Amino acid sequence: MPTPPASPSSEPSPERLPADAVDVDALHADVLAWYDEHARELPWRGVAATPWSVMVSEFMLQQTPVVRVLPVHAVWMEAWPTPAHLAAVPTGEAVRAWGRLGYPRRALRLHAAATAIVERHGGEVPASYDELLALPGIGDYTAAAIASFAYGRRHVVLDTNVRRVLARAVGGDEFPARSVMRSERDVAAALLPDEPADAATWNVGLMELGALVCSAANPACGRCPLEDRCAWVAAGRPAYDGPPRRAQAWAGTDRQCRGRLLGAVRDADGPVHTSTLDAAWADADQRERCLASLVADGLLARVGPESWALP
Repeated sequence: MPTPPASPSSEPSPERLPADAVDVDALHADVLAWYDEHARELPWRGVAATPWSVMVSEFMLQQTPVVRVLPVHAVWMEAWPTPAHLAAVPTGEAVRAWGRLGYPRRALRLHAAATAIVERHGGEVPASYDELLALPGIGDYTAAAIASFAYGRRHVVLDTNVRRVLARAVGGDEFPARSVMRSERDVAAALLPDEPADAATWNVGLMELGALVCSAANPACGRCPLEDRCAWVAAGRPAYDGPPRRAQAWAGTDRQCRGRLLGAVRDADGPVHTSTLDAAWADADQRERCLASLVADGLLARVGPESWALP
C-alpha cells in the first residue's frame, strides 16, 4: 500500500507500553516491512483509490471476505463512481446490486450515507472522524477506517483481524474478548505509530497479517514476521479459555428465510407474485414474519394485494 498522505494527528497518544513488555519500534518495523512485501493489490487501496471507493469497501467488508466483495465492489464503482451517483437512484437499485453479499441493510445504510454526503458535504466523503461518524450507518470502526485508509489520519482501527493479531502478539491470548474492551483499545492506541501515514499503514498491515497469516482457525506462525516476538507463541500457543465462542446458526433461521425471499424478488425483472415467495420458503408463519420484517427494514415493498418488489 503506498504511503497515505500525511495529515494532522487526531488520535490521542497515551503513554508508551512498558519497554520490557514489547519492543514497539521492532513491532512496527516487522509489520510495515511484511506489509510492503505481501500486501494484496485491491481496488480500494493505493493512490488511485478514491475515498468513496474506500468507503464502499468498508461497508461491504463487514462480516464478508474479500473474495466475495471484489466483484460486487467493481459493479458498484462502475455504476456509482461517486456518492452523488448512488444517491440519485432508488434504494431498491442499491439492494439489487448488493447481490448475495448478505446483511443487505448495509446497502440501505450506504445509500443513506451517500445521500447525506451529497446534502451535507457537497458530494465529497468527509475526512474527519467526527463528520464521518455523524453519517447514517457509520460507527466508530467504519469512521476510523475511512479516515485512516482514505485520508491517512491517525486513528485506532480495530477490526476482527487486528484484534486477533494484537491479542496474540501482545496479549498472549489466542482470541480477543467478544467485544472491544477499554484495555484493548488502550493497548492499540499505545502501539499506534506517531506519524499519521505510518499509523494508517500499520492499521492495514495488521489487518492483512490477520487475514493472510494469523488466521482464526489455522494461524501460519512459521510465516509470521512476529513469530519471534509473539507472546502467544512464547507461551506455547495456549488454547482459548474464555467464554464459549458460539458458531452462528444459519439453516432454518429467519436470516436464511429473509435471504431467500429477498433473493427471489431481487433476481426478478419486476414485481413477483406471492406464489413465488411461497415457493422460496415453505414455512408460512416464518415466511410472513420475515416478509413483514423486510418491509419494515425498507428492503421490500408490497406493490399490490399479492405482489412484491424492491423499494
